[in-house]
Amino acid sequence: MHLLSTRDLDRDTAIQILDVAEDMAQTADREVRKLPPLRGKTVVNLFFEDSTRTRLSFESAAKRLSADVITFSAKGSSVSKGESLKDTAQTLAAMGADAIVVRHHDSGAAHQLAHAGWIDASIINAGDGTHEHPTQALLDAYTIRERRFGHEARGRDLEGMRVVIVGDIVHSRVARSNVWLLATLGAHVHPVAPRTLLPHGVDEWPVTVHEHLDDALALAPDAVMMLRIQSERMRDAFFPTAREYARVWGLTAERFARLGPDTMVMHPGPMNRGLEISSEAADSDRSTVLAQVTNGVSIRMAVLYLLVAGSSTTDSGEGER
Repeated sequence: MHLLSTRDLDRDTAIQILDVAEDMAQTADREVRKLPPLRGKTVVNLFFEDSTRTRLSFESAAKRLSADVITFSAKGSSVSKGESLKDTAQTLAAMGADAIVVRHHDSGAAHQLAHAGWIDASIINAGDGTHEHPTQALLDAYTIRERRFGHEARGRDLEGMRVVIVGDIVHSRVARSNVWLLATLGAHVHPVAPRTLLPHGVDEWPVTVHEHLDDALALAPDAVMMLRIQSERMRDAFFPTAREYARVWGLTAERFARLGPDTMVMHPGPMNRGLEISSEAADSDRSTVLAQVTNGVSIRMAVLYLLVAGSSTTDSGEGER
């Protein structure tokens, strides 16, 4: 059983994960924030890219489920000496890994790890290149659902809701995972970016594309998700200047003031304040940035529980969820 892509999730499975995460969130209010279902299991965090939120979130989730946790960073390891993904994975599997949470700079690395036959462990994609980041999309959907429906969220999808996703779409695995999951849950998704930051084939996605942010905001969206400009992945000039980008595509204080009172402001982090998002928007009571971090632990608890505890309800028949 694996979680590699949100494209593999049907509506019922996605809602099941969100509902289980709602149950997991209740542990935060307990004096002892631990549950026993993964006692005796080992979860490995295998990170070939730097991460703070995702790595710590998975580590916290696994420990709250009473799993043993091994955190592996490529820096200072045998990977820096040329060890392959296969050899690294097999070394970790020999240590008794039941689940491997992998973040890798190459798109498709998680899929290769899951299907190459090297190891017998559940693989959870924590971000592979510019491909996907499924648990981020799940926590975003959970956050939208929780903020909109509150105590009546259980069992609900996002039918009819409008979500605007703004920024560096071409390099964003977060955007890709969100597009497919939100569409599966019934939301209308509106990516916004300069043409240079829209990926090839975006016209075939289940979305309505905009090149001007003001046009998308005029639709009175339920949520506006701002994406970080990933300058580390850029080798060319994708827009004239940072100042020009902020003026045309940033969620400035002026644009934020024009949003409806119920419009959520989202960001997967880390934020570039003053570029894609203003402090007025990021620090407002409509911002879900910190809620997304909190909800990430609950979502990752749900995913680990459903995969590693062996619930048959997650089996797609192909072993991929």
